[in-house]
Amino acid sequence: MKILMLGWELPPHNSGGLGVACYQMSKALVSEGVDIDFIIPYTAKHPEIDYMDVYSATPLPPNYHDLGAYNNGSEEDRENAKDEYGLSPMRAVQRRYGKYVRKFVKNHQPDAIHAHDWLTMEAGIIAKEMTGAPLIVHVHATEFDRSGEQSGNPLVHEIEQQGLLMADRIIAVSEITKEIIVKNYHIPPEKIEVVYNAIDLADLPPHEYDASTYRYLEELKEDGYTVVGALTRLTVQKGLTYFVRAAAKALDKYEKIVFVLSGNGEQRDELIELAADLGISDKMIFTGFVRGKQWRDIYCLIDVFVMSSVSEPFGLTALEAAHHDTALLISRQSGVGEVLNNIMRFDYWDVNKLADEIVNVAESPALQKSLKKNVKNEYARISWQDAARKCLKLYKGALA
Repeated sequence: MKILMLGWELPPHNSGGLGVACYQMSKALVSEGVDIDFIIPYTAKHPEIDYMDVYSATPLPPNYHDLGAYNNGSEEDRENAKDEYGLSPMRAVQRRYGKYVRKFVKNHQPDAIHAHDWLTMEAGIIAKEMTGAPLIVHVHATEFDRSGEQSGNPLVHEIEQQGLLMADRIIAVSEITKEIIVKNYHIPPEKIEVVYNAIDLADLPPHEYDASTYRYLEELKEDGYTVVGALTRLTVQKGLTYFVRAAAKALDKYEKIVFVLSGNGEQRDELIELAADLGISDKMIFTGFVRGKQWRDIYCLIDVFVMSSVSEPFGLTALEAAHHDTALLISRQSGVGEVLNNIMRFDYWDVNKLADEIVNVAESPALQKSLKKNVKNEYARISWQDAARKCLKLYKGALA
């Protein structure tokens, strides 16, 4: 079966979990006998990908160095990158991406089209109209998720509405996401299949650990501190203002806790200022975006992983944290909680509840050990192969 896969990013050129999910899903599908043409929007090398053909629609715009799925660049980038459409870089690249797909399918007839998120939905519709192949739209997040408690971008809502209506079948990464699609976009529930994300243990780095990477934090651990943290984009969707406020309340009750936020995003400065206003700057560490060894070592260092998202369709980082022997505190608004039971839960807005849970785990080594052990028994049962088989069944159903 030939699948045209439309995605916005692949590792190592990714800004978050979307690229990782596309990479792992495609790899698992190929192992099930699927032949994939994957189109990305930009010219980039992917030396680790030899199991499918990767095509790039366009070179990066001038002075534009990081076109991740959620990165719109600086003001200077946006000014320099304007093209004949007079649009932002993201929309301009989307238009060029759609043009490339239109030309591509003239010589590459797919059996089905698999488009990931709003970024590629318009191109997916073009491919469907050109080829007559069924369109499967894979929803990793909606604009309702990304905007958190805000209204979001009306243009993105419009694109999502059109893409979901035109899709022959829809994949949602959780029941939470399915409910959002049904409620807010008025899509019949029988059109939507829930396919959970997973992690590939073989692709994760070994449990090596270099204590010198974060020496200050390691010294605090040696002095009896519990490290509580998250690896995430610093955006409104992730509920991090609630996390910081909960951190301050937890420190009022128990001082031997240090907090770490690894990642970058538009809320970075706001969160740093909030920590300062709350008087916890000495206990709230911002590492910036991490990859490779730094990524591995911060996971190994964290004792308690917090996912405080306002709306999290799934949350792959929770599975990665579980793999690195971490206790999990997950908001009830996060889809990963549908596949894990041995976690502590809270509503994203309930800072008092989160603070209490942080203190309870920090003060109880037995509770912390139990959470770590039991969740590891759960996450290992979640497989990308199972997800790929569900997708393959969906393709065949759409072709019937």
